Amino acid sequence: MFDSKSADQNDPALTNDDLSPSVRRTWGCKDYLFLWMSNIHSVAGYVTIGSFLMIGLPVTHILAAMMVAIIIVQLGCNLIAGPSMVSGAPFPVVARMAFGVYGAAIPATIRGCIAIGWYGIQTWLASNALVILVIALHPSFSPLANASLHGFAGLSLIGWMAFLAVWGLQITILWNGMNAVRRFIDWAGPAIYGMMIVLVLWLLSRTGWHFPASLPVTKTASSLDGMLDIVTMVVAYFSPIVLNFGDFARYASSSVSVRKGNFLGLPLNFLAFSLLSLSSISLTLPVFGQLLTDPVETIARLDNTTASVIGIITFVIATAGINITANFVSAAFDFSSLAPQALSWRKGGLLAATAAIGITPWNLYARPELIHLTLDILGAFICPLAGIVITDYHIIRNKQVDIQALYSARPQDIYWYSRGINPRALIALAGGTAVSIMLIFAPVWPVLASLSELTGLGVSVLLYLLLSSHPAFAGRRH
Repeated sequence: MFDSKSADQNDPALTNDDLSPSVRRTWGCKDYLFLWMSNIHSVAGYVTIGSFLMIGLPVTHILAAMMVAIIIVQLGCNLIAGPSMVSGAPFPVVARMAFGVYGAAIPATIRGCIAIGWYGIQTWLASNALVILVIALHPSFSPLANASLHGFAGLSLIGWMAFLAVWGLQITILWNGMNAVRRFIDWAGPAIYGMMIVLVLWLLSRTGWHFPASLPVTKTASSLDGMLDIVTMVVAYFSPIVLNFGDFARYASSSVSVRKGNFLGLPLNFLAFSLLSLSSISLTLPVFGQLLTDPVETIARLDNTTASVIGIITFVIATAGINITANFVSAAFDFSSLAPQALSWRKGGLLAATAAIGITPWNLYARPELIHLTLDILGAFICPLAGIVITDYHIIRNKQVDIQALYSARPQDIYWYSRGINPRALIALAGGTAVSIMLIFAPVWPVLASLSELTGLGVSVLLYLLLSSHPAFAGRRH
């Protein structure tokens, strides 16, 4: 247990009030259910699911592959939650067990940079919904939505205004603390269900209550390759929140609350949202004459202005929910851990949000092929990292945590390695990531290319286990 009386022995370079073990453990099952609703119910989630229809598989095959993937995500979350539930520490602190008290800056930086990218993408997707709403309400503003006429850096004037509006809304919520985040996600995630059900019923009414018998596809994939692609992309999509799930598990009232909330929020909730998403996307073909994979565009075409406004705003709120939980919170902890005395949790989040503006995220997630490539690359870094942290806690250390040592740079403490960095973890991370990237850009075997992230995870775990037992590393911490 963490001894508050010896807190003054902690290295100031390793801790602050936000990184210290959580004292209040009040999150229950419903909070984790709503957390997953906020992470699944978003424009990005809808668009990603819609992109699977372009692979050329039957809907039943798509659903089966998605369920396999989400069970993998559930297992990963349950495993990575362990050290944070025991210690009450966020991910960048828990990572010190495997990477060393100073070496953990590397996974924190990787996760923080990925969070910046995702934060920008999700913010743009939500803001793009506002642009469509403005044009639908005031068609005369259309020229201001044309980036070539009025805009810069590839985004229109209205686009910039909407982006900064959503950007500011999210910062306001984060700045009010984790309790404000919790209250926000407790209603943001469930709100989307009402809108989705109404949308599907409205589309069905326009088709005479019949689903289309078939859908046009741009390419045809074999069942195995196509399903493996979907499994990989779904795992990659959720890999950021899997990696930093400990940032929320640290507040759990019990391990049962986490596991039950994950079961309700992942397999069951994900299946329900996927069915609603696939149904509404499929119905856009007979209703509008084309397949629309963007829910905002679909809602904007409704023949009821009030319904369009409510629907688009609901999707904006839901997308802000996933952005805050999956990206903003994690980035805040990650960057705070790099300079605890200079960066509080709030300042770390503000730093990440500011950096997200400069990456022009609208260029990263605009087309299906870019969606898939973006997910693959993100997964190539995150999956090996998660594998190492899970392996270190559950296998190497047999679920034992020295909480005080997580905040200490004394050479005699257990998480101290030479210069505070564990070389075997870095070697395993580099090896797993390199293999995954190689399979993405230079596939040597199609099946492994479809499972590049999971292959990278396997390589990193195997390397870490082998290096941990090697004479050059075994039993050596200094």
